Amino acid sequence: MKVLTVVSHPRVNSLTFSVADRFTQGLLNGGHETEVLDLHRSGFNPVLGEADEPDWSSDHKRYSPEVETEMERMKKHEALAYIFPVWWYSLPAMLKGYIDRVWNNGFAYGSNKLPHKQVLWLGLAADSKEDMAKRQYENMMNQQLNVAIASYCGILNSRVEILYNTLDPNPETREKLLAQAYELGRNYSVS
Repeated sequence: MKVLTVVSHPRVNSLTFSVADRFTQGLLNGGHETEVLDLHRSGFNPVLGEADEPDWSSDHKRYSPEVETEMERMKKHEALAYIFPVWWYSLPAMLKGYIDRVWNNGFAYGSNKLPHKQVLWLGLAADSKEDMAKRQYENMMNQQLNVAIASYCGILNSRVEILYNTLDPNPETREKLLAQAYELGRNYSVS
């Protein structure tokens, strides 16, 4: 399966990028192909301007060249993976802006839906699983990403995976998180 892996973090020496590296290693070892899009280093502008505002009167709008390029990139892949830190119990602004601009009317919803077989949302949270569950943050993220975004855009096989305790300085915790990322990549097409 061809998987577009989109990574959102301002630092390449972050745990997020280490997780992305292990995830893509897992994809490759699982027999998949992948292209990695680093939103920060690519220079992607997350601000939705007038050129990319949805046109509710037409599903055939031409968007800005930057957005059209990203739409074409998505079309080359059968599946998607987004790897990001969980900030304010949601996506970073860079990734949210990417979705706002690229998953747009006439391409991802409206007269057309995304053709992708599945999407994985892989978030890195400083909180523990228990703390996130206590406040129902994971449920909120599942509802937003799996239902309000992916399902609305036609991707019915969508799941959120959270790696917890990412600020734990224990090297064993870090290795466990990286091993989880590798397995998520290696078993990507397994529901």
